[in-house]
Amino acid sequence: METWSLLGGWFPVTVQVVAGGVLLVAVGWRDRWWRWRVLPVIVGVTVILAVLAAYPGAKAVRQVDPVPFLVWFWLGATVGALLVLVVGWRSARWWRRGTALVAVGLAAFAGANGINQFVGYYPTLGAAFSDWTHKPLPGETSLPGAVRAAGAAHVPAAGKLVAVDIPATYSHFKHRQELVYLPPIWFVGHRRPTLPVVELVGGERGGPGDWVRLGNAIQVADAYAHLHRGYAPILVFADATGHFDNDTECVNGPRGNAADHLAKDIPKYVEKTFGASSNPQQWAVGGFSMGGTCALDLVVEYPHVFNHFVDVSGDLAPYTGTPAQTLQDLYGGNVAVQHANEALRVMRAHGRYTNVTGLFLTSTEEVRHQHQAQELSRAAAAVGIKSLVEITPGTHTWQFAAPAFGNAFPWLVDQLTHRAPA
Repeated sequence: METWSLLGGWFPVTVQVVAGGVLLVAVGWRDRWWRWRVLPVIVGVTVILAVLAAYPGAKAVRQVDPVPFLVWFWLGATVGALLVLVVGWRSARWWRRGTALVAVGLAAFAGANGINQFVGYYPTLGAAFSDWTHKPLPGETSLPGAVRAAGAAHVPAAGKLVAVDIPATYSHFKHRQELVYLPPIWFVGHRRPTLPVVELVGGERGGPGDWVRLGNAIQVADAYAHLHRGYAPILVFADATGHFDNDTECVNGPRGNAADHLAKDIPKYVEKTFGASSNPQQWAVGGFSMGGTCALDLVVEYPHVFNHFVDVSGDLAPYTGTPAQTLQDLYGGNVAVQHANEALRVMRAHGRYTNVTGLFLTSTEEVRHQHQAQELSRAAAAVGIKSLVEITPGTHTWQFAAPAFGNAFPWLVDQLTHRAPA
């Protein structure tokens, strides 16, 4: 069951077919009153509520990207099953009541998985279960455990994922436990090598482990290390939001000082704890969706900390909905602070940058992101930032972001180690 795909294949289709069949059984033929008076009202109310959820409802929760029709269909089916259960309780036999209850659960699962398929968050049933039960990620160890493993005579076959509690010394940002990947070379001998670092930031809804579970970042780094005698950068899986639905866009504001956490707390901690480089030319930020926006913004705002970025499907500037909502949510209504966090304005105000490079990665289905990436790349070139825009097949999901980052990883390491021109 752990390997059953939630994103495609037989399992999601089976759930939908079974949910539909069970709902039909729950509705039943019953009597004339049920068929001609009660059932039409249930269907009408269900359709109205589904339409309201799809249009003003989606706008109210600030859902910008269009959600697939099947999500709203199964949301309506869930409401319909609930109405069948409640309204038809007295006229139904015990087994039909039980069937209606099962229909509610299956329809809700089908709708929830429709959202999951839309964002590509949980690839398998096992991944979802592990996250819900807060199981440690595969290979995860503690900081003392990693320290004990250091001093190896030979290069280990793989790096280690370390759970860390980084003090919010500068930001006072309330964040969750974060993760650090230490490449195999870090564990060899008794003198820790001074390694470059990549901070990785996920989307607006998620957690520090997303780049591990969904972005395959550890597999990418281990594969690179295998070809380079254990050498790879340290990866920091950062928490830019604090909790699942706190969209900070990595700025300092009413939702927390996320920028200070990413640009001050984390670098100081990683340099001190793991002996990482303090040279900005050996620090990079990568991210997907909100994290892509963050990657560029952090580099152009803090070039004394980070010199390289990989922006996967990021936006032109931080946003949480309408311009008015963004201004209030992220900046407490302060226009000057907003302008100080918009990459186009920041680059123009800063002037020429030195040794800053980046990649804009977007998919063929993301037309808006393509145009924004091109605009940002042109603006970056005007101030000396060497960047490339790459468009490859896919859409705005982790199933695009993971291989896109994997393909860009050798280029990124080259920037961090000065082994190739930008």
